[in-house]
Amino acid sequence: MRKLFTSIFVVFVLLQSISLVQAASIKSAYENHQSDVQVKGSGIVVRILNDDNKGSRHQKFILKLSSGQTVLITHNIDLAPRINSISKGDQVQFYGEYEWNKKGGVVHWTHHDPKGRHVGGWLKHNGSTYQ
Repeated sequence: MRKLFTSIFVVFVLLQSISLVQAASIKSAYENHQSDVQVKGSGIVVRILNDDNKGSRHQKFILKLSSGQTVLITHNIDLAPRINSISKGDQVQFYGEYEWNKKGGVVHWTHHDPKGRHVGGWLKHNGSTYQ
């Protein structure tokens, strides 16, 4: 029983470390004004914005990362399913391309590329993957 508890504790610590490293890479990109950086992480929804319906339609919301930084997620809903059940306080995992801005940055390309020229991204929410 002690070995099981120790194993669970070690896995928990490793997962927390991975989360901090992911947040640190976004933090580093923000601090260094970097763009076109592939990032992976997770955060809590702090604000849901209106969809951007000009040109390619995008679902938009703001996540707060474990580092305290906020990042705007812009998810192309012409190429990937919309997250209809998203609410403030929900956790969302993401993989996409980071673009710097003074407000914390934007993560986009959270979907597949139908032309196969860009790395495919995704969002995960409540056990479902949106890509």
